[in-house]
Amino acid sequence: MQLDDIVAAVRAAHDRHTPLRVRGGGSKDFYGGLLAGEVLDVSAHRGIVAYEPTELYLTARCGTPLAEIEAALAEKKQMLACEPPQFGGQATVGGCVAAGLSGPRRQQAGAVRDFVLGAKLVDGSGQVLNFGGQVMKNVAGYDVSRLLAGSLGTLGVLAEVTLKVLPQPVAETTLVFECDAAEAIRRLNAWGGQPLPISASFWLDGQLWLRLSGAQAAVDAACRKLGGTSAVHGQKHWISVREQTHAAYAGKVLWRVAVPSTAADLGLDDLRAIEWGGSLRWYGGEQAEIRERATRSGGHATLYRAPESLRCREDAFAPLSPALLALHRRLKKAFDPRGILNPGRLYAEF
Repeated sequence: MQLDDIVAAVRAAHDRHTPLRVRGGGSKDFYGGLLAGEVLDVSAHRGIVAYEPTELYLTARCGTPLAEIEAALAEKKQMLACEPPQFGGQATVGGCVAAGLSGPRRQQAGAVRDFVLGAKLVDGSGQVLNFGGQVMKNVAGYDVSRLLAGSLGTLGVLAEVTLKVLPQPVAETTLVFECDAAEAIRRLNAWGGQPLPISASFWLDGQLWLRLSGAQAAVDAACRKLGGTSAVHGQKHWISVREQTHAAYAGKVLWRVAVPSTAADLGLDDLRAIEWGGSLRWYGGEQAEIRERATRSGGHATLYRAPESLRCREDAFAPLSPALLALHRRLKKAFDPRGILNPGRLYAEF
C-alpha cells in the first residue's frame, strides 16, 4: 500500500460522507469507544524509512510492526524508551502513537508523546500534512505531532511517524519486597524523591517489584541501599507487564486509574495492580463509583477493557469539562470537517 492509496481512500470517504475505521494490526480494537465505519486497513503501508542511531531517531510508516522496529533498534543496543506494548507482535507503530499506551518504563522515561518528533498525517479531507521533524529542537509552529499521540485516529491517518530512540541501559536488575498496597505507595513515593535509578515498579498481592536500570555502579549502589530480594526471572516479569499477559490484567472488565502518586487507596474492591510509582492503578469488575473517587483523588478513570454491553452504557474515557470539550470539538472540526475518521472512538459526540 502506498501513501496515495490512503489519500484516495480518505478523499473518497470524505466525498461520500462515509465513516472510516482506521486499523493497523487491530491489537487495540478493545480500547476506546465502540468501533464504527468501513475499515481502512493501513497495515500494508509499512517499512522503516530512516534510522540514524547516532542521531537517535527512527522514521517508519504506520503499518510497521513494533516488533520489527524493536529488532532493528536492538541491533544497535537502542530502544523505544516508553516501552509500548507489542500485544503479541500485532501492534504497529501507527497504532502505538494513536493509542498513546506506554509500558512500565514510562515512570522513568516518559510517555509515548514525549518521543514523537514528527508525523506525516492524512487529514479527514485527504490532505497530506507534515508536522515536526527529526530533532528535538524543532520549535517552528505548533507541536501538532505530539497532539496526535492518544488521539486514536480521530484527527487523521498517521501515515508516517518519527520517534526519538535511546540507548539500552548498561545494567538492569529487579528487586522484590513484601508489603501491602499502602506500604508500597509510601515506599515508592519515598524512593521517588531520591536519586535512585528506578525504571519500573509493580505491586500485586503483597509483593512490590522494582526494576533498577542504568550504569552498573548506580544499580549496584541502589541494590545495597534498598535491600529486598533479587528476582530470578525479572526480565520475564517485566515483559508480561508490558504485554499485559500478566494475571493482573485478566478479566472481562478492567479499569485504568491515573491519580497523583501520593493518593491514598480509593476504597474500591478488586485492586489488581499499582504501577508507575503509585500513579497508575488497575481495578477489575464493574465499579459504579470509580470515576467519582478517582476525581476526588485528583485523577481520572478509564474503562480500559469491557464487553460491548458495558461499552454501550459507559464512555471509555472520563467526561471532559465544558472548556476542554469545546477545544476538542474545534480540533476535530479543523482536522476532520465531516467527522468521518474513527467516529465515537474517543467520545460518542465526535
